[in-house]
Amino acid sequence: MNNQMSDLLRIPTFEDVKAASLRISGAAHRTPVLTSRTADQRTGATLSFKAENLQRAGAFKFRGAFNAIAGLDSASQRSVVAYSSGNHAQAVAYAANLQGVGATIVMPKDAPEVKVAATRGYGADVVFYDRYTEDREAISRRLAAERGAALIPPYDHPDVIAGQGTAALELIEEVGEIDVLVVPLGGGGLLAGSALSARALSPNCTVIGVEPEAGNDGQQSLRKGEIVRIPVPKSIADGALVTHVGQHNFPILQRCVDDIVTVTDAQLVETMRFFAERMKILVEPTGCLAAAAVLSGTIASAGKRVGVLLSGGNIDLEKFNSLLRGG
Repeated sequence: MNNQMSDLLRIPTFEDVKAASLRISGAAHRTPVLTSRTADQRTGATLSFKAENLQRAGAFKFRGAFNAIAGLDSASQRSVVAYSSGNHAQAVAYAANLQGVGATIVMPKDAPEVKVAATRGYGADVVFYDRYTEDREAISRRLAAERGAALIPPYDHPDVIAGQGTAALELIEEVGEIDVLVVPLGGGGLLAGSALSARALSPNCTVIGVEPEAGNDGQQSLRKGEIVRIPVPKSIADGALVTHVGQHNFPILQRCVDDIVTVTDAQLVETMRFFAERMKILVEPTGCLAAAAVLSGTIASAGKRVGVLLSGGNIDLEKFNSLLRGG
């Protein structure tokens, strides 16, 4: 991204993350940091798992959604529009409901039914689109204009990024400085916000994002030095099936992220199994991205203190069982 474009954007800072922490306090859960002797023995590291699968609405997305909606001009914005495959949809619907704001969510036709049902359950109006033939951003912009609503993108928004950064802030506040922070990467909101927190609170740590192997647009972008767009990828990590990272978060990724790696769907399934069998928690495929890279050895972590973000736990139990059976 050139400097002129960066100047036109409001790129969030760690000060924004701290402000978001205060704004969402009492609304978002301060999720637990979990440990596992088995995971430590397998990797030779000291692992700290930030369990955002236990967040309200089942994912870290609630943090950014609540922060963004709370920052709206209440006199002029009484409704919001968002687009999402599921977790941001639920988060915006829930956060809007809590704050008395109407919500319309644009979701792909093939979004997991459990996520669609939850989004509707929180009171949102759901509008479907075909992720392979239609442009969800264009549809959302049109709906926002028609309804006089504020558009809350899932990752390319400064208040969303700042809100997502509070998860890593809490992690480092609880465990102290770490050597490595590993974060799932879809559109880049969580990774950008986490990187801001890491650089401020644990400045010497290595920050690594993890994408599904089928959709490594972030990895390509970081290495090329500009945002790379790809076709819609196909992976079981439905929360990371994006075509490009955001303009608000890419400058942060360039400045604060050391590397981006990928994992396979098979590695995600194995990690889901590990969490269910050994740690007794349910983590969705996208939520397993960072952990899969560490537990598989894709990221060398022996002898290091490693923070790992588990980004969500929203998966239909039948789908969960099918994946573990190899279906």
